Amino acid sequence: MTPITLVEGRRIGLSNLDKVLYPETGFTKGEVLHYYATVAGFLLPHIHDRPVSFLRYPDGPDGQLFFTKNPPPGTPDWVKTTPVPRSVDLSAEQVVVADLATLMWSANLVVEFHTPQWTAGSPAVADRMVLDLDPGAPASVVECCAAALWLRDRLAADGLHAYAKTSGSKGMHLAVPLEPTPSERVSAYAKLLAQEAERELPDLVVHRMAKALRPGKVFVDHSQNAAAKTTAAPYTLRARARPTASAPVSWEEVEACRHPSDLVFLADDIPPRLERDGDLFGPLADPDRAGRLPGTRGARP
Repeated sequence: MTPITLVEGRRIGLSNLDKVLYPETGFTKGEVLHYYATVAGFLLPHIHDRPVSFLRYPDGPDGQLFFTKNPPPGTPDWVKTTPVPRSVDLSAEQVVVADLATLMWSANLVVEFHTPQWTAGSPAVADRMVLDLDPGAPASVVECCAAALWLRDRLAADGLHAYAKTSGSKGMHLAVPLEPTPSERVSAYAKLLAQEAERELPDLVVHRMAKALRPGKVFVDHSQNAAAKTTAAPYTLRARARPTASAPVSWEEVEACRHPSDLVFLADDIPPRLERDGDLFGPLADPDRAGRLPGTRGARP
């Protein structure tokens, strides 16, 4: 029988707690749930009021992985959902992880959390921009750091603040808080920025996805800003060989990175980092940090 846990007054069945999801480290489903309960106060603000897409891996990263946007079968009626316009995405309805109870119910499904760059009340109007830095072997996160530093300074020249996090896989994400701006406008600016980075750093950066162009270079993926695209949320665990987390990092850590292992953070690493540094992505929610793209007045809903 599945044990029932009471979370914020909601009855949630938490199943298979002893199941090993990450065989390389022996990390269990119970430990996954404990991780999310521990970091909830930092994760929830970053996915608050955003439709969430789930990458599910119920049998671990070596098992079946499948991406789902619509609420999965058996979703409790107390889980908040939001309509998503078909002009933005073919998913008509998506889950909004509004509280700890919903977070724990979602985590019990064994998921990565992915969100768009806009909130539920303003579809296709972004309040942040994301650049996904994806290294092509033999390049690694070390080369991503070099590209990130150039992009940070280039964004600063346009009056924009950039914040870095590991993807939890092999690359990095840069996030920029924005005044509400149409996703199409953000996408166009991000593409121009990626193209400029390639011109200025031709031995390091490419802006096109073609695999033949990417060995030894960093692909600056600007497409994450399209209204229908999503990005792994800060602090989400990833379906990798080990329970790696998408971890916000300081620019000092980016500057100091000399080996790929310097920016690998496992689930157990995150609570001590939060205790020491707080939420390094916290400024994304600060309206005083929100920037305006060159040549636009924004688009406040």
